[in-house]
Amino acid sequence: MDHAVSRRALIGAALATPALAQSWVPTRPITMLVPNPPGGGSDFAARLFSDGLARILGQSMVVENRPGANGNIAIQAAMRAAPDGQTILLNYSGYHAGNPAMMANAGFDALRDFASLGMGTMAPHVVLVAPNMPATLAEFITLARRNTLNYASSGAGSIQHIAGALFSRAIGAEMVHVPYRGAAPALQDVAGGRVEMFITTPSSAIGLVQGGRLRALAMASANRAEALPDVPTTAEAGLPGFTIDAWFAFFVPAATPLPIRERYNAALRELAQDDAVRRRAREGGATVAPMTLAEMDALVEREVRELGAVIRANNIRLE
Repeated sequence: MDHAVSRRALIGAALATPALAQSWVPTRPITMLVPNPPGGGSDFAARLFSDGLARILGQSMVVENRPGANGNIAIQAAMRAAPDGQTILLNYSGYHAGNPAMMANAGFDALRDFASLGMGTMAPHVVLVAPNMPATLAEFITLARRNTLNYASSGAGSIQHIAGALFSRAIGAEMVHVPYRGAAPALQDVAGGRVEMFITTPSSAIGLVQGGRLRALAMASANRAEALPDVPTTAEAGLPGFTIDAWFAFFVPAATPLPIRERYNAALRELAQDDAVRRRAREGGATVAPMTLAEMDALVEREVRELGAVIRANNIRLE
């Protein structure tokens, strides 16, 4: 084989890829399915990117919240959609990587049935308590060891459920899980003192914390959140090693052609560099994290393996 010809062919193929990605345009309004109700981290990420994606792709975009069945209603609808780029899914790590490990029949395989488009936001979790609870994490832990307290989640098997179970194990205290249909109603009940604790992403809770209706005891992350600079990390607050992070990313049915995926990925990475998008993400307690398709695929594969192992080790089941 003429190696010069071979090199030219490879270079030509590499140069053609962006052109192919740029050639795809949606032919009608795009539907973005979100597996949670308005007001939580998933909805925040969806709306953070929806206007920009519509502008770059040249079509309007409808954000459609379809909560229920621990996210599976929206997830399965996205899986069954035509692989033409007209329907995309904004999913979060707890559902995408966790549901198949928790359910005997989740109805989807994260690696087989979906292809990634790119990352939306990444967010730490914050340990929130009712306003009548202790003001420090250490004091709350002491109270939880002496009394049976409750913790909320946005649904059985959600990241918040897993976080609460891991927190209970970390502090050596039995706590009762109280599931809700989404983060918003869970936050309202914690703010009202009906449930003692909720571990969730900051974007859905910042207003309540700043308004004094919730107490933020610690960030379950290696670093403090810019949106809540006075809230210590769990390590600083006396519980080292307890960290919970989540991501919110975009997906399409697995059969979606690569040029469509590349077009979305380029748009998402462009938006991740936009100052206004980055500022809004920080204000919501999240960060944008531009990733190539290969980087996103690798992250999903790792999360499916690692989160699944945590779920099985803690015997968290959702029927």
